[in-house]
Amino acid sequence: QLHLVESGGGSVQAGGSLRLSCVISGYTLTKYCSGWFRQAPGKEREEVAVTDALGNMNYADAVKGRFTISTDNDKNTFYLQMDNVQPEDAAMYYCAAVQRYFITCPTAPHAFFDWGKGTQVTVSS
Repeated sequence: QLHLVESGGGSVQAGGSLRLSCVISGYTLTKYCSGWFRQAPGKEREEVAVTDALGNMNYADAVKGRFTISTDNDKNTFYLQMDNVQPEDAAMYYCAAVQRYFITCPTAPHAFFDWGKGTQVTVSS
């Protein structure tokens, strides 16, 4: 059974940085697609970044150039480095995983079956 636990959320000033972590168990990062998603109040859950832990990443347009997804396969952990955080980045952030069946990882939230409970990010301007 897959288990994902997020940490690292909190409050950050606009323009600042934050690093989220997702510790996983029950699967091998290189055999799964792992991603970060977010959901703001009143909005649908959306992709932030997805990786296959083999060097391939996909980013939502809204975060390209500011956020970086990475993995530490030895620590069974993947990260989201958030730089130049903006007020519109405020949301609950979730990590999620799905077994990788194809060359390219999916990016839609509904394609991911296992989720963490989320970590809140608030941004002050």
